[in-house]
Amino acid sequence: MKHPYLYLFVATSCLLLSACQGGNPTTNYEDIQTRREAREEQVGKLFGDDVFVFGDTKKNGDGAGIGVNAHLWRATLDTLSFMPLMLVDPFGGVILSDWYTPQNEPNERLKVDVRILTKELRSDGLKISVFRQKMVAGQWVSQSVSKKTQLELEEAILHRARQLKSGHVH
Repeated sequence: MKHPYLYLFVATSCLLLSACQGGNPTTNYEDIQTRREAREEQVGKLFGDDVFVFGDTKKNGDGAGIGVNAHLWRATLDTLSFMPLMLVDPFGGVILSDWYTPQNEPNERLKVDVRILTKELRSDGLKISVFRQKMVAGQWVSQSVSKKTQLELEEAILHRARQLKSGHVH
């Protein structure tokens, strides 16, 4: 044995990582949601019901401060949950996905940039950009994205936000 400490380190690391698994793998979403709601009732919500707010929003009564609509924020995260996310910034209201390759289109990839522009739940409170590339001769080449695709994504986010606001969450 040339490096006995190396073997000891690897064995210890494996034990520590296996101990980190924790949690009950059969816990479902409803259980987590129920526990979170119970905790919120006991201690209150940090950011209130409708808006994530950072900073003083009451200064001079002008709504100064940085904030995004909580329903739009959550709806965007829910809608894009199938994509890997590269940047999630609640202070600036920015959600940027990493490249996503659909299983049925291995030579195509998509990236989405969502900016939440308002504290209100309004259709003009979202700015969505979708980027698409295709593999051509071994290189990714930018392709146009139809306006319809962006509008459908915007509608999906707004629909989800309305569900969240009304409490009809599926």
